[in-house]
Amino acid sequence: MALLRAAIKNCLALLAVMLALAAPGQAATFSMKRGISLDNWVTWPPEDKWGDADVILPFPEWRRTVDGTALKALKADGFDFVRMPVDPAPLMSDAAAGLRDRLFADVLQSVRLANAAGLKVLVDLHTIPWGDDRSVSTEKLLTDPALFERYLDMLRRMASTLSAEDPQRVALEIFNEPTSGCGADDRAWPELAKRLFAAARASATRLTLVIPGACWGDAEGLSRLDPAEFPDRNLIWSFHSYAPFLISHQGADWAGDVATYAAGIPYPPDSVPPEAFAAALDTIRARIRAEAPLVRRSGILSYFDEQMEAIASPGKLRAVMEKPFATVDAWAETHGIPKEDIFLGEFGMIRQEYGKPVVTEPQWRAAYARDMIEIAEKHGFPWALWSYGGAFGVVESYEGEKAEPDVLRMIRGLAE
Repeated sequence: MALLRAAIKNCLALLAVMLALAAPGQAATFSMKRGISLDNWVTWPPEDKWGDADVILPFPEWRRTVDGTALKALKADGFDFVRMPVDPAPLMSDAAAGLRDRLFADVLQSVRLANAAGLKVLVDLHTIPWGDDRSVSTEKLLTDPALFERYLDMLRRMASTLSAEDPQRVALEIFNEPTSGCGADDRAWPELAKRLFAAARASATRLTLVIPGACWGDAEGLSRLDPAEFPDRNLIWSFHSYAPFLISHQGADWAGDVATYAAGIPYPPDSVPPEAFAAALDTIRARIRAEAPLVRRSGILSYFDEQMEAIASPGKLRAVMEKPFATVDAWAETHGIPKEDIFLGEFGMIRQEYGKPVVTEPQWRAAYARDMIEIAEKHGFPWALWSYGGAFGVVESYEGEKAEPDVLRMIRGLAE
């Protein structure tokens, strides 16, 4: 019986691919230009609470603080779409089994709420990278074949849930930031991506599907995918860029043992007098010497200095920021991918690490977002800023508190 079910699924996937190949046109059905990602994991409860409707609903989590009025405000700010992260873990966990139908229904309701506000919606299946305290994480999905099969089943149901929606207003991102595939000859992610694509397409023949590259969804990871292995024109290809990483993730405890000490790097460096920039770096070095583990201290200092030297002039900084886009540009030219079908799925600068008092200067964040948008649009790529709230919040910070308006003010200026 299991073999029969597998054969039926494979036949459906093949039929979906044939229908896609027969469709007219060269570009994806779903189009987008300027977007923002909504929230995920800001106040997420532990897994043993997921069966409690009062705890887990409404779903996704951003619905607790974002309503139709707030979504209409995003439209007025100049965004034409939202990237809607959905943590698939509750959709797969036994702890939430009794609420599973309601969770899928809530996702659909959330999509329609954003559409009603005049925004297109990209539903983004967005797992937490690691987590020993939960049954589903990115790392576990990519290393546990049985869990991956369950993810495929969840993906089929999500695609089916969205399949009747207007394909010009709704699209589906099949996975977020696979943590594997960082080696040039690593075929693990391309093979898994093909299975994800087939599963989603079998359940949603009209929806545009968004496919990320390997290695945390970066440009190099995308460049190692061969579009010919995905015989479908109704696709959008995604990459993320936070370059330079120490600037965009300064102070983030979860971003490595260098970023955690690096809060206070001005952006751009020449926006402050040279002596002020040097003083900021000296403050960070002093923090490393005082707080970093002795066994790692020398290496952290060396890496920090190396990264700061790489952006020591405006030209060097621009080259670091341009490099991922040039990589994707070359890949697109090689494979004949329309630029509008390539998506800068995430970028942004941290506002405040959870539990830390330091808040990044809002004018630095606005300047960084402006420069990344300029580069993306120069290359013809649509983009989604990360994110509405939380550590990188541009509208909210935590628990619905408002963030500084500088980034949104800059976005409004683009619209004008």
